[in-house]
Amino acid sequence: MELKDIENVDLAFLTMEDYQELKDLMIVAYSSMPEAYWREQHIKSLLDKFPEGQVVVKVNGILAGCALSIIVDYDKYEGYHTYRDVTANYTFNSHDPHGDMLYGIDVFIKPDFRGLRLGRRLYDYRKELCEKLNLKGIAFGGRIPNYYKYSDSLSPREYIEKVKNREIHDPVFNFQISNDFHPARILKGYLEGDEASNEYAVLLEWDNIYYEKPNEKASTSKKVVRLGLIQWQMRPYKDLDELVQQAEFFVDAVSGYRCDFAVFPEFFNAPLMAAHNHLSEPEAIRQLARHTDEIADTFSGLAISYNINIVTGSMPEVKEDGHLYNVGYLCRRDGTMERYEKLHVTPDEAKVWGMRGGQGLQVFDTDCGKIGILICYDVEFPELSRLLADEGMDILFVPFLTDTQNGYSRVRNCSQARAVENECYVAMAGSVGNLPNVHNMDIQYAQSMVFTPCDFAFPANGIKAEATPNTEMILIADVDLDLLRHLNEFGSVRNLKDRRKDVFDLRKW
Repeated sequence: MELKDIENVDLAFLTMEDYQELKDLMIVAYSSMPEAYWREQHIKSLLDKFPEGQVVVKVNGILAGCALSIIVDYDKYEGYHTYRDVTANYTFNSHDPHGDMLYGIDVFIKPDFRGLRLGRRLYDYRKELCEKLNLKGIAFGGRIPNYYKYSDSLSPREYIEKVKNREIHDPVFNFQISNDFHPARILKGYLEGDEASNEYAVLLEWDNIYYEKPNEKASTSKKVVRLGLIQWQMRPYKDLDELVQQAEFFVDAVSGYRCDFAVFPEFFNAPLMAAHNHLSEPEAIRQLARHTDEIADTFSGLAISYNINIVTGSMPEVKEDGHLYNVGYLCRRDGTMERYEKLHVTPDEAKVWGMRGGQGLQVFDTDCGKIGILICYDVEFPELSRLLADEGMDILFVPFLTDTQNGYSRVRNCSQARAVENECYVAMAGSVGNLPNVHNMDIQYAQSMVFTPCDFAFPANGIKAEATPNTEMILIADVDLDLLRHLNEFGSVRNLKDRRKDVFDLRKW
């Protein structure tokens, strides 16, 4: 399946209603072992014992992959064991809800859906489940399906070393290593009938660095969101493909750090106007607007492929009414996409390009809380962010483009004020560099920032992270949404709760 054909990617708990589709998937996924699929009684047993550990990923409603797991007392299996041992002869009676290690029973992806990084989603779910349940880590016996090609000349240990050194390609083992699993030991006779691996497996482990030894104290689960801001360098690009290649580089980079959001600046695609410099400025930007739909679709594909939510900054767009607007898209990693508009255009945007202000103002639901997006000048109007805060906004994203330091200071200072008065995080991402061959876009000045409220749980100056001014880079910062909840209830000051609604009122029309 191609990215352009994907409308929705959904991670869900496995149910017995999925069984027939699951069986068909297993037969295709394990073509070398056609009888290796789980029977109905096996799946029912897993669901009865540990429903939270059995998940599937569906693409456009079609079951594309599955991950099965149990919890074990790892002291019993940390040394030598077989697959039959750890599954208690396939009854899963080895599952111990009071155990300390998540043990992976199976992971498989339908061949038609491989290459979409769906396996990574399943592994990421396991990691999050492990953290949620406060387990020491994850373990499983990893197959080495290419070993049969080298078994005459290499021992399993030598084979693993060569795979780790990239001298031999093993798609399964390489994938597991790339997902932060490390080999602990070789298991001989692990899975009966696995001829491709000569019945060898590698015991792979992932350590939960947040694990805390259980105690009698009550604990709460934190909701930590990782932001990846892209401080974009304005530079010439020969065509759209080259610009998209650079954009994917940054998405790949922040995704590699397990960011939940990648945020691009306002008008990041402006370098493409260089090809239309012979036209008037209003005509040139309308030519640029012809790329917007394609760029938005491309970003949606990247959001799915790299499992990250993308705030696309902004781009010019000509609507059906024939007028020019400044718009952007929220591309969620589940394949859905929503549009936002700049409501207040600057005098320069109106005068030089004939741009008009949009109409919509809304909070967007994401898998990392509620977010708002205000493009550049809009953040200088405090009513907008207050309305979003009233709808439960946790994080406000501000894609911006400023040419001078004083213009930047307006956006920066207003963004920081919005964080304090609305008890939210504000993340602003801008462009740097020069575009001498693009009219009205000659110079840019930016320093991307993440702002917090000012209280004891946050930095004293309200700055969580800041980029180097006028330098192309990425800025990564973690923000804890539970701290906002605590602030709202118990903060030194409570800007949202203490408003005098008896003397003023604010409404969204």
